[in-house]
Amino acid sequence: MTEVAIIGANGYSGEELCAILAQHPQARITALTSRQHAGKPLASVLPRLAGLPSLADLKFADSQISSVLASHAEYVFLALPHGLASEFAIPLLEAGKRIIDLSADFRLQDPAIYEEFYGGKHPAPGLLADAVYGLPELHRAAIADARLVASAGCYPTSILIPLVPLLKAGLIKPASIIASCASGTSGAGRKATESLLHAECNEALHAYSLPKHRHLSEIEQELSLAAGESTRITFVPHLAPMTRGLHATIFVAPSDDKHQADIEACWRAVYENEPFVRLSSTLPDVKNVTATNFCDIAVREDTRTGRMVILSAEDNLGKGAAGQAVQNFNLMAGFPETDGLL
Repeated sequence: MTEVAIIGANGYSGEELCAILAQHPQARITALTSRQHAGKPLASVLPRLAGLPSLADLKFADSQISSVLASHAEYVFLALPHGLASEFAIPLLEAGKRIIDLSADFRLQDPAIYEEFYGGKHPAPGLLADAVYGLPELHRAAIADARLVASAGCYPTSILIPLVPLLKAGLIKPASIIASCASGTSGAGRKATESLLHAECNEALHAYSLPKHRHLSEIEQELSLAAGESTRITFVPHLAPMTRGLHATIFVAPSDDKHQADIEACWRAVYENEPFVRLSSTLPDVKNVTATNFCDIAVREDTRTGRMVILSAEDNLGKGAAGQAVQNFNLMAGFPETDGLL
């Protein structure tokens, strides 16, 4: 069994990591950390996971590097806020550990872009050259060999999976992209915030973080690489009255003489053997991807306006966070990519 540790295991993404890795056929969790819950049994903090034999004896350790090193974990998942993840990544990499980071600290290649979108100097710019953007469908080979993988964000995943193949094939116009997305409230993390109270979110739907949501930076980075030119898009995220799930509606102008059949043919060629991308004959629905690592995609041609409407659905805690992180871990460890994942 390959030993792994999770730093920040008490958040929603950390909890989902525990649930997946507890049933992984080739991984064993040897350390969980939480500054808030150090010393407490796992089941007392995350009762959803009570009774799982592989987690029965685990207690939260303090979030100290020494606690992780003492566990002898070879791989470490960082389920921490941006800025904080770097504090752990630097000494852990120096100790020879391999890192899967769920924060945004290492997703951007340019520290100036990080400063623009995250409001401060990058905490570890020297590591950016070593980091691999962790979206397996785009960077599988590089992920397998990486010491540090920056697992892709939830909104970017929902947009990049359908669009990157189309940009590479020249089927859509880069300057035409508009994305409207809605995420469940768990995407904001487990924190006591008035705007996330049930009474505030229930029977409500609103846009937020306009016009420059932080995820826009990594979306445009990867779209620009695919298009071979600087690509800017309009991106509008919404908070939806559901716990988990993410739906994207993307509007694009096709290149000359390109139609729905061309887009679908491109997707089939690229994603035919991808285990977690499904070309949907119906319109994608979050209920069909909840608690899975799937991303469902579809397209409809609007002949009246000459535009394409592209849709995708994923679980923001699955393919958008913990599931994707485990998919990256499987590639790094040389395991079947689907191990532990639905």
